[in-house]
Amino acid sequence: MKKNKKILIGIFILISVLIILPFFIPIKTYLNEAEKLASDQLGVPVTIELGRLLLLPSPRVVISGVNVGEGSALKIEHFAIIPSLTTMFSATKVVDISITKPIVKKSALNIMLALADKKPNSNNEPNMVNVRRVNVNALQFDWPNLKLPALNAEISFLHDQQLSAATLESVDGALSAKVTPEQGEYLISIDAEKWTLPVGLPLLIDKATLDARLKADRLDVSRIEMELYGGKVNANLNMSWQKGWRSNGKVKVEGLAVKEPSRLISKTVYLSGQLSGNGLFSSAAKDADRLMDNINAEFTFKVHDGVLHGLDLIKVASLLTKQTAGGETSFDDFSGMANLKGHQYHLNNLKLSSGLLSGSGQVVIAENKTLDGTAEVEIKRSVSLVAVPLDISGTVDNPVVLPSKAALAGAVAGTAILGPGLGTSVGIKAAGAIDKLKGLFKND
Repeated sequence: MKKNKKILIGIFILISVLIILPFFIPIKTYLNEAEKLASDQLGVPVTIELGRLLLLPSPRVVISGVNVGEGSALKIEHFAIIPSLTTMFSATKVVDISITKPIVKKSALNIMLALADKKPNSNNEPNMVNVRRVNVNALQFDWPNLKLPALNAEISFLHDQQLSAATLESVDGALSAKVTPEQGEYLISIDAEKWTLPVGLPLLIDKATLDARLKADRLDVSRIEMELYGGKVNANLNMSWQKGWRSNGKVKVEGLAVKEPSRLISKTVYLSGQLSGNGLFSSAAKDADRLMDNINAEFTFKVHDGVLHGLDLIKVASLLTKQTAGGETSFDDFSGMANLKGHQYHLNNLKLSSGLLSGSGQVVIAENKTLDGTAEVEIKRSVSLVAVPLDISGTVDNPVVLPSKAALAGAVAGTAILGPGLGTSVGIKAAGAIDKLKGLFKND
């Protein structure tokens, strides 16, 4: 018993020493040297707030409060270097790295690209230290207009420091990705379930798959498949950055229920129905963050068997006085072409058809979400059609659709000359012809 007690006391003392000893080992000098070395390698300032040597659960150096770049482009709460005990006395040391709660700003992208462009050391001297594995916990991107969940990642390397594999998964389990090298390229696969799109409209993705190849200065995304709102979206994307940033791709949509997505744009006037269509997009910019500002896209669409909620076009065209609040317009088909340039949308060749009416028009949505457009609604009355020209203004959240001034003036003049009914119709038709001529000259 006494012998066992002495062993337990010895073990307790040893553990106590291992816990207390690191606090008496000064490593400030090494931290200063590490700051200087990292700053020289990255070409940006690097600061470290605190460093400790821990012996339990295994020997490691833990660095806290790491800031990289101007304005803390990259911040790391904790950075641990864990040497492999089997290589402690070898010429080349093997280490694992653990990174906790890194926060990456958009400006860090330039640092990473500059680091990737640096040529490796051409001498044949062996590496003093080889990194075997990097574990990243709770990675966050602090980018404007980008909302990604916290991510965990595990990256492993071969003996020559070439990438062996990388896996990534969101903390909530909605997103996962895998990267594997293949003949100088990297294969990337991404899967997502019940995931909210991080850019643009916060669309809820039921299921998504992406396959891509990353080369030295090019990313080829051969397959993007998404299931959302009862429909499917298929797309591809090519991006290069050798001489400036360039991107282009195609997209196809089938059977997507547009009610919920369109309500994200406007809660007062929105569509329901099944959307199908296809289009092309491209962009070029000096910097990656300007690609969306310079985007050019063209998308041909059709919404089948739907309802225009928040606006009764029959009442608007019939009353000839003011827009009535609320109401709705059922239609069989609503089609057109959407052109996007930067942050401005131009919806043209718009056509709407149903049993009682048909319509056509075009509208421009400016960057500040204001509307500027015209339309013509033909209402079936007995055996004749009365075409009423409309003006579209207001904003996306509060659109205003009214009979054009020419239509009102024509209706008044026609009624005064030929009387109600026939005179009103003739006056409106004449006004419509005038508005079409104005539209032609405006487009030219």
